[in-house]
Amino acid sequence: MLTLANRRKSERRVCRSFAKIQFGTGTLPRDCTITDISDGGVKVIAEHLDVPSEFTIILSEGRPRQCRLAWRIGYEFGAQFVD
Repeated sequence: MLTLANRRKSERRVCRSFAKIQFGTGTLPRDCTITDISDGGVKVIAEHLDVPSEFTIILSEGRPRQCRLAWRIGYEFGAQFVD
């Protein structure tokens, strides 16, 4: 049986929370949904957005987090926290 290695350094927690994604200082934040989160990053659903390699996630609770795009499949993408 083939098992894939979990490359995450911290445990992820499934959630379904609304957030905002911002692509640069002074740009308008856009809606997105966080589907899971860990100490190291997030999995996001954001429709109709061309996500750049670096951006800010504004969580409903807590401070904004600087992120780097890790992967993308359709409207879903993973991001690593870099701050």
